[in-house]
Amino acid sequence: MSDDERRTGELVSRKTTIFYSFAGIADTMSYQMFTFYIFNFYFTVIIGDIWLVTLGYIIWSIWNAINDPLLGILSDRTSTRWGRRKPHIIAGIIPTCILIILLWMAPVDNPAIGFIYFIIVITLFDTFYTAYSLNQTSLFPEMFQDLDQRVKANSYVAIFNIIGLLFAALLPTFFFTELLGYGTPAERATTQMGYITASIVMSILAGVFAAIFIIFGIKERKEYSKDPEQVPPLMKSIRLTFKNKAFKRYVLVNFAQWFIFGLIPIVNPYFLEHIAGVPAFHTFFLAIIFISAIFFMILWKKIFTKKQAKIGHMIALGTMILTLIPILFITEIIGAIITYVLMGIGFSGIMFGRDVVMSAIIDYDEFESGIRREGAYYGVNALIIRLSTVAVALSVAIVFPTIGWRTYDPGIVTDITRLGIRILMCLFPAVAIGIALLLFRGFPIDKEKYAEVRAKLEELHSEKMKRID
Repeated sequence: MSDDERRTGELVSRKTTIFYSFAGIADTMSYQMFTFYIFNFYFTVIIGDIWLVTLGYIIWSIWNAINDPLLGILSDRTSTRWGRRKPHIIAGIIPTCILIILLWMAPVDNPAIGFIYFIIVITLFDTFYTAYSLNQTSLFPEMFQDLDQRVKANSYVAIFNIIGLLFAALLPTFFFTELLGYGTPAERATTQMGYITASIVMSILAGVFAAIFIIFGIKERKEYSKDPEQVPPLMKSIRLTFKNKAFKRYVLVNFAQWFIFGLIPIVNPYFLEHIAGVPAFHTFFLAIIFISAIFFMILWKKIFTKKQAKIGHMIALGTMILTLIPILFITEIIGAIITYVLMGIGFSGIMFGRDVVMSAIIDYDEFESGIRREGAYYGVNALIIRLSTVAVALSVAIVFPTIGWRTYDPGIVTDITRLGIRILMCLFPAVAIGIALLLFRGFPIDKEKYAEVRAKLEELHSEKMKRID
C-alpha cells in the first residue's frame, strides 16, 4: 500500500458508495413504516386505548436500554474472517424482513391479547432491526474517512434514505386509503388486511435492497481489524462513550431530531383531515416533504462543505424551526402543500448532517482513545432514538385526552381539538429543535479542532496499517 493510499484511507469508488447507499433504503423502509403507522394502527385498529399503547412503548424502551448498547458493543468486539459488521448485518436483516409482516397481524377483536402481542412483536422487531441498522450505519465513518469524502458520499446516502422514506410513506397507500381504523371488528379487520398486504411488499423490497448492499456495498478497512481486541467490555465502553463531550451534546440534539421525525408523521393524518380539510391520502403530504428534501440536498452539500459539521448543522436546525411556523395558520389544502414543501428544506438539512456529525464524533473518540468504536456510539444513539419514540407517544397521550380523544372518535372535533393538533404538529417540535439548537452551540468539534483530529488520525491509521502489514 502506498503512502498516498494510507493518507486518503483508500478512497471508496462511486459505484461502491451507491451500493452502500442501498442499505439506507432497506433500513429506512423498515423502520419508517414502523414509525409512520404503528402507533395509529394499534391505537385505532387493535387496542383502542391511547394509554395502553403508550404503556407498550414504555415497556419497549426499557428493553432498548439493554438491547441497543449491548448490540453496539458486541459489534465492536467482533472479529471474524468476514469482518466486524457483516455477520451482524446478515443476522439482523432476515428476521427483520419477517417481523415487518408480523407487526400488523395482531387480533382485532381482543384488545388485551392485542396489547400483549404489541409488546412482544415490537420488541422482537427492534432487536433484529437494530442489529442490522447500527452495523450498516457504523460502516459510514469507517468507509468514508474525512469530511470531504463524507459530504460527497452523503449526497448519495441521504437521497437514498429519502427514497426509503418515500417507499414507506407512499407504497402502503396503494393497498389502503384509510389509515385510521374506526368501527366494528369486521371493518377494522378490513383496514388491517391493507396493512398486512403492504407490509409483505415492503418486506420483499427491503430484503432485495439489503442483499444488493451486502453483496456489493460493504468495505471494512484492514487497519481496524485489530481494534476489537482493545474494545473494553459493556459497562466501561458505555462510560467512555458518555465521557465524549461532543457525543453528550449531540445525543440530546438527535433526541430532538428523532422526536420531530416521529411526531409529525403520527399527527399528520389528524392535522390534514380535521384542519386542512384533506379527507384521505394523508401520506402523500409526507411524500411532498421528502421530495422537496431531495431537491435541497445540493444546497446542504454546499453548506456543509463550506461551513463544516457544526455550523452547517446549526443552520439546518434553525431552518427547521422557521419552516414549522406556518403550521399554526394553515386552514386549507393549498397552504398545507406550500408549508410541506418548505418543511422539506429543514428535513433535508437535518438528514444530511446526521451522519456527518456522528462521524466527526467517532473520529474524535479515536483521536482520544486510539480505537474505533462506531458500534458503541450507534448503539447508544439507537437507544436515544427509541426513547424519542416514547416521548412522541407520551406527547400524543397527554394531549389527545384533553381534546376528547382518549379513544379516537372523528365525530368529536372542536376548536380545542384543532388547537391541540396544531400544538402537537408545530409547537412541540419547534420547542424541541430550539433547545437542540441552543445545546449544539457548545459542540466542541469546530473547524480547527476537526483539522487537528484528522491530522493525528492519518498518522494513527498509517501506524495501524504497518502493524497489520
